[in-house]
Amino acid sequence: MTTAALAPEPQLTRRVSPAAALRHTATLAWRNLVQIKHNPMELVDLSIQPIMFVLLFAYVFGPSMTGSVSSYLPVVIPGIIAQNALFAGMSTGFGLNTDLTKGVFDRFRSLPIARSAPLAGRILADTVKQAWSMAILLAVGFLIGFRIHTGPVAVVGAFLLLLAFAVLFSWTSVYIAMKVNEPEKVQLFGFVAIFPLSFLSTAFIKSTRGIPDWLAWVIRNNPVTQLVEAMRGLLIGGPVLHHAVAALAWGLAITLIFAPLSLRAFKRRA
Repeated sequence: MTTAALAPEPQLTRRVSPAAALRHTATLAWRNLVQIKHNPMELVDLSIQPIMFVLLFAYVFGPSMTGSVSSYLPVVIPGIIAQNALFAGMSTGFGLNTDLTKGVFDRFRSLPIARSAPLAGRILADTVKQAWSMAILLAVGFLIGFRIHTGPVAVVGAFLLLLAFAVLFSWTSVYIAMKVNEPEKVQLFGFVAIFPLSFLSTAFIKSTRGIPDWLAWVIRNNPVTQLVEAMRGLLIGGPVLHHAVAALAWGLAITLIFAPLSLRAFKRRA
């Protein structure tokens, strides 16, 4: 009696070319964008919620802050755009945690795709969502009286700066997503961290006059303040370079801390 030797099962390789990794990332990014039509509430978060913030702040706080809605719009529109970018960045962590807890990443692991594609695809898709939200806010602001006093190049620069900072800052939500076991906990972190950051900044005020010196120092050195002031300079006019460099420096510092931690946690979970 003879025995037949069993050939070893072929193993899926994890090594893919850079071009293939880019294709995988683009495919998964498109998957995350297409999901919006199956989850209309996400579209509400991207569109309706920012519009409500603009209208509430402009018409409720505008007259008391600057005397009129029109004079408050140049203050509040860049501020809400920056704040909304931070909140939208939390959706990266929320979506990642949802995929992890529901087993979607286990399915991805069985596919011959780049290991980085699920994470990179999520970040790329959320970057597109960020651009959509900023466009919505500018459109609504224009309808109620906000005007851009710079040129097209400066507006494009504002988009690029906002998206760059949002991507860098999103590593905080990615890390939280890898460490918690429920998507709601990622949202909780967003409220706990972003509300103090945005309200202890110049996002909704013109200056720090009348504020205690120690609190004014915190506001002036807040990364959100640097982003908001750079956005105002690019959209309305004023100093840009110093604030943009400071905002990106904050973003790079956040990335240097949280990106390695996130990738290490990602390898352990995914």
